[in-house]
Amino acid sequence: MNTETTQVVISRRKFSGKQVVLFVGLAVLATALAVVWWMNQYVYATMFEPTRLAESEQHVLNDKMTHLLQSTDAASSSLSEPSPSTTDTPLKPMSYSENDANRQIQLTEREVNALIATDSYMARHVAVDMADDLVSVQMVVPINHEMPIVGGKMLKLNFGLELSYTNGKPVVAMRGISLGGIPLPSAWWGDIKNTNLVEEFGGSGGFWDQFSKGVEDMKIQDGQLYVMLKE
Repeated sequence: MNTETTQVVISRRKFSGKQVVLFVGLAVLATALAVVWWMNQYVYATMFEPTRLAESEQHVLNDKMTHLLQSTDAASSSLSEPSPSTTDTPLKPMSYSENDANRQIQLTEREVNALIATDSYMARHVAVDMADDLVSVQMVVPINHEMPIVGGKMLKLNFGLELSYTNGKPVVAMRGISLGGIPLPSAWWGDIKNTNLVEEFGGSGGFWDQFSKGVEDMKIQDGQLYVMLKE
């Protein structure tokens, strides 16, 4: 190929000034649309709809909480409408006994969200999902009104927590944290991603050590949290 032909080919590949401006404008527009979409999805977030249990589900949850809290009248009252205080009712003397004691704690995903919904603020700002050995929590966090552009809006915060029982010990490990749909680097929150907190911080006499010693079994399966306590 001679020099003149090469120059002709190169000249044909050059973009005019108008074309360059057009391409830059399209790139800016695409970026702006992407930012608007991201903000609508994650910054201008709407609050969650509280979980409302059916009457039969509410009775089941009330029975569980009655057993857990030892409240004599909780089974006949709705958790969404707190019952009058029972402190005015005199207690009857009763001998302590652990015979036939139930050391199991079982809660479904809907029951957990219904318990959260008993607090009007939490109901709108926190939602929990339960998969096998994984608790996923979504939070809608208000942004300070003094912040430019996004002040007064809502930001979505998600995190996943593994809960299981392996080799005779509970496993509690952070799977990850996302802010506004963007996963945050583990280094930003202590490099503890996928680290079993019970082993990492379970020093003798510490919180995680005592927690581990009191749990016989723990798992999440089929949307249910199951915990068996030791004697």
